[in-house]
Amino acid sequence: MYFVDVRLLDCAKESSSRAAYFLQIFDILLVPHLIHQLLQTIMADEEPVDPKQYLEETCKPKCVRPLRAYQACVERIKGDETGHKHCTGQYFDYWKCVDDCVALKLFVKLK
Repeated sequence: MYFVDVRLLDCAKESSSRAAYFLQIFDILLVPHLIHQLLQTIMADEEPVDPKQYLEETCKPKCVRPLRAYQACVERIKGDETGHKHCTGQYFDYWKCVDDCVALKLFVKLK
């Protein structure tokens, strides 16, 4: 836990400009860290959640064009009795689009 040094509080009381500066530092540096620490404490008892699944769901709407191409391919080959036709290329194009979108956000969160 962080404790605020009493001398900093005394300096902040001396002038309004120092107080404003102190509050900026407190808000920017200390509060986000405390919030992060509190969330870590709360979530320590819970099962870890894979952020990739959430990010995939948020990225799927951005990949509508490859999804529609895949769905159109599936409709085209529904009547194929031979099993020679497939939509593997369109399927991988869709997931590549999703993975590219997820990668930008996911690797920032990983340690």
